[in-house]
Amino acid sequence: MIGPRSRGSQLYLLQLLTVAVGLVLVVAGPWRAGIIAIGLAFVVGALARSVVPIDHTGMLRVRGKAFDMFWMTTLGAALIVLAWVIPGQPG
Repeated sequence: MIGPRSRGSQLYLLQLLTVAVGLVLVVAGPWRAGIIAIGLAFVVGALARSVVPIDHTGMLRVRGKAFDMFWMTTLGAALIVLAWVIPGQPG
């Protein structure tokens, strides 16, 4: 089998892919959509961390479960809120 074996590592790889797509969107022009995609990737990563069993977390686990869920939710929500509230630039 090619790729990560644990469910958490597979989800982590999907999260990284989503962040990469978000970064491409930021560079290509629709930066709000890109930042929201990155933020959603972190929020979904936090949700995944909460439901994936400890023996399947793989690369999804950085520290303790509560810490991982807190920092991913906080970062994701902050990115989404910032993308939402920053006013559009004229021209």
